[in-house]
Amino acid sequence: MKFVDEAFIDISAGDGGNGCVSFRHEKYKEFGGPNGGDGGRGGHVFAVADPNLNTLVDFRYSRRYEARRGEHGMGSDMFGAAGDDITLKMPVGTIISDSETGEVLYELLVPGEVITIAKGGDGGFGNMRFKSAINRAPRQKTPGWPGERKSLKLELKVLADVGLLGMPNAGKSTLIAAISNARPKIADYPFTTLHPNLGVVRVGPEQSFVVADIPGLIEGASEGAGLGHQFLRHLQRTRLLLHVIDVAPFDEAVDPVAQAKAIVGELKKYDMGLYERPRWLVLNKLDMVPTEEREARVKDFVKRFKWKGPVFEISALTREGCESLIHAIFKHVQAQQKAEQVPEEVDPRFVSDQPE
Repeated sequence: MKFVDEAFIDISAGDGGNGCVSFRHEKYKEFGGPNGGDGGRGGHVFAVADPNLNTLVDFRYSRRYEARRGEHGMGSDMFGAAGDDITLKMPVGTIISDSETGEVLYELLVPGEVITIAKGGDGGFGNMRFKSAINRAPRQKTPGWPGERKSLKLELKVLADVGLLGMPNAGKSTLIAAISNARPKIADYPFTTLHPNLGVVRVGPEQSFVVADIPGLIEGASEGAGLGHQFLRHLQRTRLLLHVIDVAPFDEAVDPVAQAKAIVGELKKYDMGLYERPRWLVLNKLDMVPTEEREARVKDFVKRFKWKGPVFEISALTREGCESLIHAIFKHVQAQQKAEQVPEEVDPRFVSDQPE
């Protein structure tokens, strides 16, 4: 399935039905009085966060969604039926904003979350609503209120705890396949991932975290070069970035340090918040480096890159070093989750001023 993380749609909630002017006509009831009912409410438009979806492709080819209008009121005190609602299923992590102003209206962050994105119009009043002691035969009615109409932009930012960052062919896809249930395309020739991949890493019973792999970045990505810049948004909700480095490139003329600095530069240009996010260095493809040369190559890279943060030496192909990386990530993610939890407010009446 084609990965689509942006779409534009037009939605219209249903108009309310019109009120009715009617009078009771029965034998032996000379002055039956008004009995015109109200119109029905127009249908609402809902959005639901569906955890089974991971793309907005359905909205790329079907852009207009209209709920049905409410039925008109009728005589004999009969109210019009409400219009049918419509529910749009969207991936978890979808941001809904006004396509004209850019204002963010809603965010779907919780699986199963349901929000009303357009309200149907209320039904109009029938003449039975206007009867009174001095107006026994009202002929007034009101039309139904119009439903809301909106032009929306849908933008998907995947919800992941960890994001993989790096040049094309750095081994990100091999890494996510080695540590998670994701199965991206992997081959023995240089190419880049074309769309983000999500994988769940199981650490133990009821212990897991989510990893996101985006297309590799190249120099100039923040200005639109390559594919990676289109998907950098998916890293904005991660708690940790893993900068994957190929320490044994096919082309000996390629300098891994220069490539790593280029990635960091593009990250800084794109979003300072993303640049300042916790970032670990993952030196990959050590299986292609002779054992006696590994330590020297790693020290040389760290020294020239002037890196002072955590460094992990792995081989995603052979899974060497992956287990220690997984457990370190889980501890970091767990600590971040605890730090983000908002403490419950304590009622001051139950707080004692007396020392224990």
